[in-house]
Amino acid sequence: MTDLRDRLGADLFRRVAGPEGPRHRQRIHGTPGPRWFAAGSPITQVHGDACMFIGGIRAVLLQTMHPAAMTAVAEHSGYRGDMWGRLARTSQFLAVTTFGPARQAEQAVEAVRRIHDRITGTLPDGTPYAASDPHLLAWVHAAEIDSFLLAHQVYGARPLDQAGRDEYVAQTAEVARRLGVLDPPTTEAELQATLSAFRPELRATPAARDAVHFLILHPDLPLVARPAYGALVAAAVGLMPRWTRVPLRLPWLPVAERTAVRALGSGATGTIRWALTSGHAEARRLRATAEGARLDEADAS
Repeated sequence: MTDLRDRLGADLFRRVAGPEGPRHRQRIHGTPGPRWFAAGSPITQVHGDACMFIGGIRAVLLQTMHPAAMTAVAEHSGYRGDMWGRLARTSQFLAVTTFGPARQAEQAVEAVRRIHDRITGTLPDGTPYAASDPHLLAWVHAAEIDSFLLAHQVYGARPLDQAGRDEYVAQTAEVARRLGVLDPPTTEAELQATLSAFRPELRATPAARDAVHFLILHPDLPLVARPAYGALVAAAVGLMPRWTRVPLRLPWLPVAERTAVRALGSGATGTIRWALTSGHAEARRLRATAEGARLDEADAS
């Protein structure tokens, strides 16, 4: 069973983190130096749990509801030819800023900001957009953090209490500010208020519906992996706000979502958590080694 777990965990890790995933993990967790966030704090609990698979899918679905965000992805990044490449880059950014040394985290943020500065365009109605726009960044951030937090509360190994949820939102706000978000929410209540304030701007464009259809029905995965992916997608859709279902042509089956879908989602995340156990242990070992090296350097100085 250990060999099966290691093989499954390695395959999942390569799919999500990309072919360079092991090297990046070594660099992120094995490099000594101060971190932005303490080990065991809410952001490390949420971003280190298997429920992020569900939260990530839900975040992508929800973000499509903003026309400018959807147009920027469709015109500059794409969701067909490089879906897994985008996922790998996103997961690497989250890993570096959550777990990596401060120097690496700062470099990752600067790299993303440079990319955002190059992404500009015009909406069909003639309205210009820019990925570096603080207002647009605020939507992307709020949709992501709400999705990660909700998925963790429903499917996480250790859901957070109210104080922990507020601390999580405050911790993610530190990264958001560095990316260019002005006055990001720092409590769960502020996060919900931010999402509510965006509601008048949100609508499902044809590009959004096309992206959702592609994400759900056409993942670039081997057939053997599609049932597990289907369970994750069903769980993510089950966490989507009711008001998004009709515009995005998503199903709304409240009874099934509270029973069968929750069971599927729990089973899928439990399997992923089990499969990635060896990788998490390796990451903890690397970080402990890096912390020991940092303390030795401090003592020597």
